[in-house]
Amino acid sequence: MRRPPFRIAALCALIAAWPIPLSAGPGPRLLLAPPPPPPPSSPAEDAPPPQDSLPVPPRGGARIQTGEVGIPLTKGVEGRVVNIHGLRQRAAWLWIGPPDQPPRQLWLPLEVLQGQLGFSSRTRGDGSLELEWFGRSVSVPPSRQRSLADEVAIDLAPFLAPDVLTARVQGGELLLDGAMAQVRQVRPSSAPPGSRRVVLDLSGPAVVRSGDGRIWLAAEAGSVLRDLERLGLRGQREGSGWVLVSPGAPQRVFTLGQPARVVIDLAAGAVEGGAPPTTAERRPSLDPRLRSLLGSEVFWNQDLRSFSGRRLRLNSVRVDPLKSSLELRSLSRGAGMEGLTTLPLLARRYDALVAINGGYFNRVRRLPLGALRDQGSWLSGPILNRGVVAWEAGTLPRFGRLDLQEWVNDESGRQWPVEFVNSGYVKRGLARYTSAWGPGYRSLSGAEQAVLLRDGLVLRRYDSAWLAAGVPLAPGEELLVARSTPLPWGVGARLQLVSRPSNDLGLAANVMGGGPLLLQGGRIVLDGVAEGFSPAFLRQGAPRTVIGSDGRFLWLITLEGLDDEGPTLLETARFLQAAGLQDALNLDGGSSTGLVLGGLHTVKGRGVVSAVHNGLGLVPRSPQGPPASAAAGGS
Repeated sequence: MRRPPFRIAALCALIAAWPIPLSAGPGPRLLLAPPPPPPPSSPAEDAPPPQDSLPVPPRGGARIQTGEVGIPLTKGVEGRVVNIHGLRQRAAWLWIGPPDQPPRQLWLPLEVLQGQLGFSSRTRGDGSLELEWFGRSVSVPPSRQRSLADEVAIDLAPFLAPDVLTARVQGGELLLDGAMAQVRQVRPSSAPPGSRRVVLDLSGPAVVRSGDGRIWLAAEAGSVLRDLERLGLRGQREGSGWVLVSPGAPQRVFTLGQPARVVIDLAAGAVEGGAPPTTAERRPSLDPRLRSLLGSEVFWNQDLRSFSGRRLRLNSVRVDPLKSSLELRSLSRGAGMEGLTTLPLLARRYDALVAINGGYFNRVRRLPLGALRDQGSWLSGPILNRGVVAWEAGTLPRFGRLDLQEWVNDESGRQWPVEFVNSGYVKRGLARYTSAWGPGYRSLSGAEQAVLLRDGLVLRRYDSAWLAAGVPLAPGEELLVARSTPLPWGVGARLQLVSRPSNDLGLAANVMGGGPLLLQGGRIVLDGVAEGFSPAFLRQGAPRTVIGSDGRFLWLITLEGLDDEGPTLLETARFLQAAGLQDALNLDGGSSTGLVLGGLHTVKGRGVVSAVHNGLGLVPRSPQGPPASAAAGGS
């Protein structure tokens, strides 16, 4: 979600109108072939829009950008609160045009479009974003994506239409309302392996809100309740619409058009049928395993504090890693580096009793932007010498800044530096990708070349056309990708890879990157510019997620502002120093900030569920290694 301001550029042409009237989640999969055509419109073919997400400009305020063109700043009305069908949340918005007329442009965070309205998105190799909502599609090139506060924003105006989706400004808030649809039919449909598909045929497009295993529809569903229950969903009225729940969290929710449909993919093991949920079932409760540890092994503090003129809500969880029955683990989807999920799903996958969100990622491309090392394997390499936390099982974490120094020696004796490993951060030079990245690789920039290695031997060369379509990556293979750099090696060439971290933090079994580093040895060491963060990112206030240590206890912390966006990074560092912490690392924040305690989503950065890439969790110790749920596959 962090994104530096875009460079000023000429205003691009408005997105073309749709060819037909408007009234008419789980992470993406890597495609190793050109994208398929759009799904057929026949109700019998409830196929999802094609998924082919890749990464564009870094979030996290990194100053180095590739191919980024900005939207000119234009005067308009802006605010920080969005109200969608009565649900208020903190989110930046920008209205271009007279506020008493339909907006010429209406800029909203991509996260709001996806999580709170029901939009689907996919990203092309050139960085274009394809937005879809009930069969309507708009292509948004990089030049039509802008930074708004700490979010990447998209113009919603092309999707606004009377009696479908309307917007107005009232009392400093942006009010979005959609038409109330009718659920005409509920039916099963063909589904991907390992899942069941339930399709809701609607009378027209409607707002769809998903997260925390719940789906809220701006639709009347009372007439199909029994059909929902037979297919494993339970419905109950909530506000002006209906909320649907299932025994297991939906794997994916998306919309289709002609006719308007909401498609829900459930795990194949989700129980079908059954009685409606009781009041006790609807009321979430704290996991009894965590409840038994509170006050003895796990110390949870929830408090309101005043600091530097701000009123802050503090949530902190402390454990002694040397004595606790819980251990710190990095949390990932387990299905490669492409894709996002929610923090409750990450916690559930690892059986984490406590979980916070982790490092930075690119929301458009759904790829990591920073260090992620799990059980000795670099899932994503460090970037820009940013701050990290490193640990071994059962030890107090260590903090510092980290870079990974790699180079390739060829048969001529020449050394070639490797800039990044398994990273969504794009820069001129060589980058290395392994099967930890996923089952394949597809180009992340313009013209790229690559060689495939096994045991240092070049097995194959790939040109830009091959990489644009996608190439497979098997265990034991490595792909050296050249961006705007000559690639001289042919098949049969011998290469020697040398890799070493900039310090011993990179030798730890587990590493999580974030930044900036806030405290070290009790001193404030905040230097965001040195870690590649923009001045605007350093000045802004936002909800914060922090991992720290006081020399004995490991701390997992969230900070939220009560009257404003939240503390700045310097205010956060000073607050934690005053609280007695010795070391502290800022993690991703803003709407990504989250805390899950015993299965309860206690903190939601801006009041709603947000998709994240990875997290950190306190997991019951297991002498057999990772929890069984983690070994089983991705969420």
